[in-house]
Amino acid sequence: MLGTDPVAKKRIAFIAAELDHWRRVVSSELLDSEFARDEVVWLDSVGDSRIRASPFVLGLKGQTSEWVTVKFSHPNPSNDDWVGVFSPSNFSATTCEKENFREYEPLLCTAPIKYQYANYKNDDYNKTGRGSLKLQLINQRADFSFVLFSGGISNPKLVAVSNTISFANPKAPVYPRLAQGKSWNEMAVTWTSGYSTEEAVPFVEWGELGGPQIRSAAGTLTFSRAHMCDSPARTVGWRDPGFIHTSFLKDLWPNLLYTYKLGHRLYNGSYIWSQSYTFRASPYPGQDSLQRVVIFGDMGKAEADGSNEYNNYQPGSLNTTYQLIKDLKNIDIVFHIGDLSYANGYLSQWDQFTAQVEPIASTVPYMVGSGNHERDWPGTGSFYANMDSGGECGVLAETMFYVPAENRQKFWYKTDFGLFRFCIADTEHDWRPGTEQYKFIEHCLSTADREKQPWLIFLAHRVLGYSSGEFYGIEGTFEEPMGRDGLQELWQKYKVDIALYGHVHNYERTCPIYQSTCVREAAHQYTGPFEATTHVVVGGGGSALAKFTPLRTRWSYYQDYDFGFVKLTAFNQSTLLLEYKKSRDGVVYDYFTITRDYRDILDCAVDSCSKTSMSS
Repeated sequence: MLGTDPVAKKRIAFIAAELDHWRRVVSSELLDSEFARDEVVWLDSVGDSRIRASPFVLGLKGQTSEWVTVKFSHPNPSNDDWVGVFSPSNFSATTCEKENFREYEPLLCTAPIKYQYANYKNDDYNKTGRGSLKLQLINQRADFSFVLFSGGISNPKLVAVSNTISFANPKAPVYPRLAQGKSWNEMAVTWTSGYSTEEAVPFVEWGELGGPQIRSAAGTLTFSRAHMCDSPARTVGWRDPGFIHTSFLKDLWPNLLYTYKLGHRLYNGSYIWSQSYTFRASPYPGQDSLQRVVIFGDMGKAEADGSNEYNNYQPGSLNTTYQLIKDLKNIDIVFHIGDLSYANGYLSQWDQFTAQVEPIASTVPYMVGSGNHERDWPGTGSFYANMDSGGECGVLAETMFYVPAENRQKFWYKTDFGLFRFCIADTEHDWRPGTEQYKFIEHCLSTADREKQPWLIFLAHRVLGYSSGEFYGIEGTFEEPMGRDGLQELWQKYKVDIALYGHVHNYERTCPIYQSTCVREAAHQYTGPFEATTHVVVGGGGSALAKFTPLRTRWSYYQDYDFGFVKLTAFNQSTLLLEYKKSRDGVVYDYFTITRDYRDILDCAVDSCSKTSMSS
């Protein structure tokens, strides 16, 4: 009877899974103690090249990241020796020829997820041939191995391969990302796991903090190598992305605190859970209360352990992330306006990016825009025919993050947050008059209820307004070519308060400007009727800084060659504060306030008045 009883079958499967889990735990402890006992003997054995990593099992308490120790020896050490981290652990050390300039060294047919030189913090490595590294790993749905190479990254030669290590549950649900839904009282929760819908049912368990909990189903997406447009994403940089799940938490009460956790119900009847998280529901549109918004572009990611990675040029990324985490209690929503991870076709780095921003994105809505490093690839429908996405052609960004767009391949959307209306453009698709996106932009701006949502904000990745970035100065445009075509009339007509951009990796603020002319002198305080839009470049989120052109225009009021971000604070319907903070210290270096009444919004500005009648 036991063999036919479905309940008994599920129970047996559950017990077997539990036994397997504890067998791995005990094995890990035994292996770690064996590693410790053998360590002295092993280090004395320098005749052979060896490399070992510990602990053998990570995440035994549910952690999604842990530090490991990698110890190695080499009888013929040199400054060119390096250690590569591979996941999955089975890899190809064969060298592959470059297919295009977006592939970088080391040109192995399996790209390491990161690497570090053997002499890093091992000053006597060249003399002793012995060293150790402390490396941080994140749960990426597969096991890991560590490989000692000689010959530098230009001519890698395999020396030794380590034991494998793994997280206790590599498939666990990880790195939740919140986003505003298509209505103000809806929150989307997106996360990554190793569970397909054939293995488990994904869902979110959630409810008011301290109250009863309910469950909401999640949809599941993934993609294959065939979805990538070219190399490196399709070849050496490819890594299985796992499964991306999104659930919609609906009918939220404004401003209430909610708790949630990610779940997967396995078909054997058992459950896999994430840790618990909390978020505050968005304010009702027009709600007159304190609301705080952080905006930046071009952040990327970096390794906390000092490791190197492909496209390793975002030195300010961690500082920006840490500052936001430090001030998270004073942030209600975040906008990252393009150039998100800078994976550029090396797909494992999307896991790293979502892990890095998890403390932020799991707590407040993390709204994203599309940039050149997400979308652009020749012959794929992007407005620009460059190769900045590394062959991803938008697939990663469109799948890894939810945005309330009608079609995520067209990454433009609007979202309302309390006193704000945000119109987010997609500069990697045509925005000029007559296009589908232009119609969206005008509709977004024109339908804002300025009585209830007085603060109208325009966001885009490339600078469609004004910038003194060196490459724009060389072109003589001081904007993205054709950037302002048709748009400046919309900004003026619908009285856009502030337009913010990324792409240029610095900070710059203009005067209130229209048709390249300061309608009003720049200041730290603006009162009274709207006169023109203030344009702000806030592309210093973390990627390598961009120089300013030597020519200082009259409209450029404040410039800063440093990493930083903008914080908008709506105190009420009458007062808005913009602050520019540096990532290295969180201190305010530039600011301005707008103070006005509703009648000031209704007042006329240049090219913003409707026609009037002479009749009474």
